[in-house]
Amino acid sequence: TTVLLRHGQTPLSVEKRFSGTIEASLTDLGLEQAAAAARRLRDEPFDLILSSPLKRARQTAEALGRDYTVEDDLRESSFGAWEGMTFAEVRERFPDDLDAWLADPAVPPPGGESLLDTVARVGRVRDRLLAEHPSARVLIVSHVTPIKGLTQLALAAEPTVLYRLHLDLVALTTIDWYSDGPAVLRGFNDTHHVAHLTTAGE
Repeated sequence: TTVLLRHGQTPLSVEKRFSGTIEASLTDLGLEQAAAAARRLRDEPFDLILSSPLKRARQTAEALGRDYTVEDDLRESSFGAWEGMTFAEVRERFPDDLDAWLADPAVPPPGGESLLDTVARVGRVRDRLLAEHPSARVLIVSHVTPIKGLTQLALAAEPTVLYRLHLDLVALTTIDWYSDGPAVLRGFNDTHHVAHLTTAGE
């Protein structure tokens, strides 16, 4: 079983900017969100906790108060030339590239990484976990694209499903992986633990 936790709010998420490999710290609200997620997961047993190496994910993982391991392949997609830009800014400066990226998950942003490349590397993480920890319950602290990618793999869905999934900050997604049958998506984008927090500006 993998329980997937997206990181908390950052200044870039408030401004809706592409924040792939840019390092950004959690806002005060982001820290509150991470603490709320920690309370939600406090009584859940995990055999292993993995985190993206990016600061916003590590800060979210640290709020759990448990040991965790950094896994580089759980980092967000690199958005290349679009890093730090809003969607509107990308639309103005890279209209053709953006159209191509939105039409085909195999197309990367200029100087960046395609969605399918991200799915492939998080798929390798899944494969290692299944091989090395076949019966484990694993918590993964990561980002939108890696979590969507694992969801796509679990559903055996077409890659275009990546465009049709919405994932909120500190949302929880739970997937059961079986050696003798298909994977099962048990929950997606669960944010009940932060319903009491102000989330305007995400």
